[in-house]
Amino acid sequence: MDCYAADVGKRRQPGIYVEILIRAPLERVWELTQKPEVHHRWDLRFSSIEYLPKSRESDPQRFLYETRIGAGLTIRGTGESVAAHVAEDGSATSSLQFASDDKLSLIREGAGYWRYIPTTEGLRFLTWYDYRVRFGAAGRLLDRLFRPVIGWATAWSFDRMRLWAERDTAPELSMRFAVVHALSRIAVAAVWLWHGLVPKLLFRDADERIMLAHVGLPESWLPWIGSAEIVMALLVLSTWRWRGMFVLQALLMLVALLAVALQSPHYLTHAFNPVTLNLLVVVLSFIGWIASRDLPTASRCLRVDPRGANRGAEPGL
Repeated sequence: MDCYAADVGKRRQPGIYVEILIRAPLERVWELTQKPEVHHRWDLRFSSIEYLPKSRESDPQRFLYETRIGAGLTIRGTGESVAAHVAEDGSATSSLQFASDDKLSLIREGAGYWRYIPTTEGLRFLTWYDYRVRFGAAGRLLDRLFRPVIGWATAWSFDRMRLWAERDTAPELSMRFAVVHALSRIAVAAVWLWHGLVPKLLFRDADERIMLAHVGLPESWLPWIGSAEIVMALLVLSTWRWRGMFVLQALLMLVALLAVALQSPHYLTHAFNPVTLNLLVVVLSFIGWIASRDLPTASRCLRVDPRGANRGAEPGL
């Protein structure tokens, strides 16, 4: 199977759990997750990771990490890989502890692990981690918002790494595709929303009424058409993963353009006309359709351990 699904609301468990199936060798996933120079490239949670020198090979691996949070601000912290081993069944485990003295960091300290479990379908790559927060009661309240976000970021990052491991799609390219797809969807949704709300519902534009008359429809249809366009805007955003929406809206725009050309051709020469508007939406739809082929998605990950096996195996905090 390509993805896991779970209803997080049905079960509660401590910490953050994320699991994904990757059709790639353990060695490849180990490289992408254990080498700091490549790890930060796919993981949204980190801007950079730097290993510190070890006095002895047997010493735990210490590292520094940074996370840019915008507006020129960066959160810094330290970590230590406390264990890494391969079991008799071929699975591997890597455990770590992390902490931050940065006053901007909500996370004070934490611990977790990664597991790599070969199966006949591929490699089950999973993580569990938990942390303590600072700022007292205010920090615990803020964590109610932060924890779902960082859990989502972990899952989205895992799928971006999966694309790198399985299809050799560089994480920077995945991010560009995700941004292009998002901009295409939002821009097209804004067009539907504006043209449904402003000229049809709020101001009942004269040109809108004239075009309805040209096709033999009463003016009373105008708010219904406007409402339908607003619904279309909501559908464009709510069907985020459905590529067919781009095809559907492109066809609708071409049909609408043909209808104007046949029934109200003089509008095609206006300064603001349906030729430029409709063809622009068609092109945006085509761009979004191309960009949405292989997008990372957090929904591919399992967010609750179905076995409850992480209990009792969780690193102490």
